[in-house]
Amino acid sequence: MLHPDLLRSFVAVAEAGGFSLAARRLGLGQSTVSQHIKRLEDAIHRPVFARDTHSVTLTPDGDTLLALARQVLAAQDRLLQVMTGTATRGRLRLGVSEDFAAAGLRAVLQDFARLHPTVDVALTVGLSVPLYERFDSGDLDVIFVKRRTGDRRGAVVWRERLVWLGQNGIRPDPHAPLPLLLYPSPSITRGRALTALEAAGRSWRIACTSGSLNGLYAAAEAGLGLIPHSGRLRPTGLAVLSPSPTLVLPDLGEIEFVVIGPGSHNLLAESLLDIFQSYALQLPSR
Repeated sequence: MLHPDLLRSFVAVAEAGGFSLAARRLGLGQSTVSQHIKRLEDAIHRPVFARDTHSVTLTPDGDTLLALARQVLAAQDRLLQVMTGTATRGRLRLGVSEDFAAAGLRAVLQDFARLHPTVDVALTVGLSVPLYERFDSGDLDVIFVKRRTGDRRGAVVWRERLVWLGQNGIRPDPHAPLPLLLYPSPSITRGRALTALEAAGRSWRIACTSGSLNGLYAAAEAGLGLIPHSGRLRPTGLAVLSPSPTLVLPDLGEIEFVVIGPGSHNLLAESLLDIFQSYALQLPSR
């Protein structure tokens, strides 16, 4: 049997991206956390982390174990709550990326309310970069966002490649600047799209800017241009466009959606992560 302390140390290292930060979050010595990981690897007879002098990353087996470990720890915490009568109460300040709000937020909130009926939710929906800033300033407790380049915090809910979305049947003029529908700056997808277009030597123009995803959807449905977007969260009515000999559409690379909370011991953050991951399993691959 795997002791919960081993799993908690494992989850903490995976989320923190290193042993020293995980130890600080857990309130343990780094040597203790290292011993926990060694005992865990000995118990399952396989490594869970690939280590070098600069980083700690999950092995394929570690990636599989991470989702299961979170479920075991969340179930244990819920069991203790039920048996001891210490159901979580209070207020959760939750920030959610605009990209997800129109797709699956209702289902996530329903599941959260079912599991934590005595917790009040103060919900903020917005762009990922401002949500990061509000989390860092202490205004939000948990955020579900697109991961920023170079920011290793949080637990990955899913990863995918960004795609170009547009009106069904749209045919951008290959000789004219590519019309773009973008969030205002700072925006992760906006920056990714403009960088890719510049690198490909493709001219572009911003045909519409909106801080609301519904506004961008309306512009796309009207045929004003293309949106760099999550393929798995694509709304009905918009199509994924692929490059062709006459249409240069550069690859936008991979994006990760993550849950970032106050630490691996936070029950509400872990519960939200489980709910988001369960929802992700229902999403199309693209």
